[in-house]
Amino acid sequence: METIQVVIDAKLLRAADTVARRRKVNRSALIRDALREHLKRVHVQDLEERERRGYLATPDTTADSAVWESEAAWPE
Repeated sequence: METIQVVIDAKLLRAADTVARRRKVNRSALIRDALREHLKRVHVQDLEERERRGYLATPDTTADSAVWESEAAWPE
């Protein structure tokens, strides 16, 4: 593992320490987990944006979706 230095304000540090104590982990573990979760969210957002751009570049036509209409199970 690498050691880094991060500057955060006192209020955020107190909140992080409170949560770390409650979860019974140290501050570093809490920050690692938070960063992992944030990076996962960013990755999903990037994939969603890429998909959105793809659909905008090549939108579905009525014919594309008509193929699946017979497969749909619509409630009565």
